[in-house]
Amino acid sequence: MSSLPRRAKVKVQTVVSRDELSPFSELSSASEEDDKEDSAWEPQKKVPRSRKQAVPKESKPKRVPRVKKNTLQISGDSEGMAVKEELNSSVAIADVDLEDRKDKLDTVQTLKTTKAKRKNSGQSSSAPRTKKLKADEEINKVSCLEHGGNCAETPSTSTMWESACKKEESEDDFTFGQSPVKKMKTEACPQGQPVRCLANANNIKEEVEMNWDIVQVLSERTNIELWVCANIIRLFNDDNTIPFIIRYRKELINNLDADALREVRQTLEELRVVAKKVHNTIQKIKKEGKMSECLLKALLNCKTFEELEHVSAPYKTGSKGTKAQRAKQLGLEGAARTLLENPGALNLASYIRPSVKGLSTLQDIETGVQHILADMIAKDKDTLDFIRKLCQNRYICIQSSLAKVSSKKVNEKDVDKFQLYQNFSCNIRNIQHHQILAINRGENLKILTVKVNISDGVKNEFCRWCIQNRWRPRSFARPELMKILHNSLDDSFKRLIYPLLCREFRAKLTSDAEKESVMMFGRNLRQLLLTSPVPGRTLMGVDPGYKHGCKLAVISPTSQILHTDVVYLHCGQGFREAEKIKRLLLNFNCSTVVIGNGTACRETEAYFADLIMKNYFAPLDVVYCIVSEAGASIYSVSPEANKEMPGLDPNLRSAVSIARRVQDPLAELVKIEPKHIGVGMYQHDVSQTLLKATLDSVVEECVSFVGVDINICSEVLLRHIAGLNANRAKNIIEWREKNGPFINREQLKKVKGLGPKSFQQCAGFIRINQDYIRTFCSSQQTESAGRIEGVAVTSSAGVEVTNEKQGKKKSKTAANVVLKPNPLDQTCIHPESYDIAMRFLSFIEETLCEIGKPEMEQKINSFLEKEGIEKIAEGLQTTVHTLQVIIDGLNQPESFDFRTDFDKPDFKRSIVCLEDLQVGTVLTGKVENATLFGIFVDIGVGRSGLIPIRNVTEAKLSKTKKRRSLGLGPGERVEVQVLNIDIPRSRITLDLIRVL
Repeated sequence: MSSLPRRAKVKVQTVVSRDELSPFSELSSASEEDDKEDSAWEPQKKVPRSRKQAVPKESKPKRVPRVKKNTLQISGDSEGMAVKEELNSSVAIADVDLEDRKDKLDTVQTLKTTKAKRKNSGQSSSAPRTKKLKADEEINKVSCLEHGGNCAETPSTSTMWESACKKEESEDDFTFGQSPVKKMKTEACPQGQPVRCLANANNIKEEVEMNWDIVQVLSERTNIELWVCANIIRLFNDDNTIPFIIRYRKELINNLDADALREVRQTLEELRVVAKKVHNTIQKIKKEGKMSECLLKALLNCKTFEELEHVSAPYKTGSKGTKAQRAKQLGLEGAARTLLENPGALNLASYIRPSVKGLSTLQDIETGVQHILADMIAKDKDTLDFIRKLCQNRYICIQSSLAKVSSKKVNEKDVDKFQLYQNFSCNIRNIQHHQILAINRGENLKILTVKVNISDGVKNEFCRWCIQNRWRPRSFARPELMKILHNSLDDSFKRLIYPLLCREFRAKLTSDAEKESVMMFGRNLRQLLLTSPVPGRTLMGVDPGYKHGCKLAVISPTSQILHTDVVYLHCGQGFREAEKIKRLLLNFNCSTVVIGNGTACRETEAYFADLIMKNYFAPLDVVYCIVSEAGASIYSVSPEANKEMPGLDPNLRSAVSIARRVQDPLAELVKIEPKHIGVGMYQHDVSQTLLKATLDSVVEECVSFVGVDINICSEVLLRHIAGLNANRAKNIIEWREKNGPFINREQLKKVKGLGPKSFQQCAGFIRINQDYIRTFCSSQQTESAGRIEGVAVTSSAGVEVTNEKQGKKKSKTAANVVLKPNPLDQTCIHPESYDIAMRFLSFIEETLCEIGKPEMEQKINSFLEKEGIEKIAEGLQTTVHTLQVIIDGLNQPESFDFRTDFDKPDFKRSIVCLEDLQVGTVLTGKVENATLFGIFVDIGVGRSGLIPIRNVTEAKLSKTKKRRSLGLGPGERVEVQVLNIDIPRSRITLDLIRVL
């Protein structure tokens, strides 16, 4: 079927000159090189890969094949193609008279090549143009597989493609009517060009095809352009990770940030789940023999679970059936349709059957007809669309009230928590996300009763519209029949439509609130993970406690455990234990104490503050800070902690973890399951699957953007790099232990389980410290100085790698190329852009040795001012975004860490009590948690103060920090003013003055 548009196109193009096709051949060969190098997204390659001839080189004819009729021979630089003209036929067909001795070879080679290309890239071109008729069936099967299994039912979209892509008309002449859907699947699509990316770009498998276009719906729900949605779908279908897309494919997504991209992916997954569930429902109903054309159309129109539930509810197995179904079983459906189409001919009395239940009286018959009409009205798409649109313009409110006393005893404290919502009413368009989550929690605890209130005016206008328009009888209806119709409308609205609308409103509000809660959790987590590290310090971690003492752990600047101990500060032995603490601090030259914020934190803080004020630790100038110990106890008993710190008491492991959270927050916090870090809101009430997926994605984003030194990083940190997982991280560590450190990024390809796609995703986020490699290479060179054979190799990398594959012949030149350290490997520049980076360096007349030096930055800045970044990018045949990544990589010094721009822990020497506070006092504090209703700030008094969200305005936020919302993140330092103090309830209300 898919070959028909192609053949029609060939008929129009009966004469094509060699000169016209020569550029096509050149582009085809260039596209083949792209396949080999896996550089799928280079912007200079704007020719769709489907334009290649699929005839393999092994099977191309070396001379003109014999033909019985006029044959047009077209030859290019890379391969030949024979197109036959049938003068007496309306459709051109492929040549059938190629030499017999090549029949089998052509068929087998074509199939092998097609399957191999599909396996390697998933983006191979469609069936070859030159083929035997007897091989058509087999080759078409392969082509169908490449189209996602929907070859037979894919309509021709060439007209739509040409109208939307006017720029492509001249190039389309060379594609011979290739299916545009297939063209959208090519990775050579130009980056960020909306005209090239239509809404039908996404190939969805046949079993999940719906009556709506997934790209169109995705665009409507996310308010993102169609071409961007099409690009995003294709990127995710190609297994690209969010960090990779954000950094290296920015032009394809129109500069969206990671949060927006996650939101799009989540919406896309929801739509696909709905589509899958719809088709499962269809198969189930078909199996029961209840499917009708009207029902199939209604199911395929469903875009949400609520719509699907509404349509499919009557057909669920095991149910006794709806009132309408029971009436239809009695044979009253004809009467209901007659009432609408020809009411004058309807005689309800003729349906009376005294012996049949449900038909014994006229009243029973009228009720049955009413139920059928009510069901028809509630299932009608136009009717539902009208009532939904009507509700959008009217006042709809959600109300909550205290539930009646149930048999279950409810805790009085829990009831007091919901005091605000015991008589609550709010317009659904104005209600806040945290209010919805609070109401839902109260309802689940049986404390609150919730309902959606739709005014009678909406119902009256709806019934009037139905009688006058959609459900008006086609001819005069007697008053008793009109009464049945009115009753049907009332019944349909009250029993079917109103509950549906309530479910839809509640589901939409809850879904939006959960998404926002999860996104807020993700933003808080990102802020916490990107807290600036405190390197180069010896730290003492303190896990406070009363009866069991305070656990101490002293760690070195490289996170090694130097000493662990337990001191009892709050059992009358404080003075004696002070001597032990002083001795430890002096012995290890440690001047920074990190206290966990758990039990006895306040007393421990006061203890250290008192000693510091008395200058007890002289000559050391000791400071302390408070950090969250959320998740530390869970981590201390985990297998990961047992493997990392074998034989150490779990309580002491908590102290080590607390200290490391200040030294390198990212490396330590990734060991803990994100939801245990405790920087969210209503995290136990939202979808746990969604929460886990979002938080894992945020961790991956943070770890990837910071980057890891592959030769020293831990396996736990490595598994969070984009493109890697637990198995691949384990294999990398094993390879490193067996073969020594990685010399360059190319060696990653030798790790088991790390294929081209994984390498593409992770390579840009992996760093190789050049100082470390130079030290290693020099030591290896010294060791092997007496080995004549190994000198050439070790001078460029090290002999340990050359012994990897003993069975294969070693090429010294190849070894030198593979093992040579590359200074670009310490930057954020992706290996696919190395050639562009080298050309850029030649433009500014610099070398790789100057990367990260001030002279390099000066030269680059002057060159940019002189030429302009757009002009330079055009000259390098790349995009502005790719060039900007290259410039950033070349400017950044070695071991650059962008976290240094973020806030550091707040180190203190004294303590303030809650009783010391006064209204109007101005303080500095650190954001502890951010919610949808306000910001919690630690101001050092043992209780966090709350800045209500209404006090967080754009004017008070720092202009230098880019924000997606007005929310502040954990770890940020702020200046606040005390507005109110409620000592009995330990509540402090603050006003934000500015962000420090």
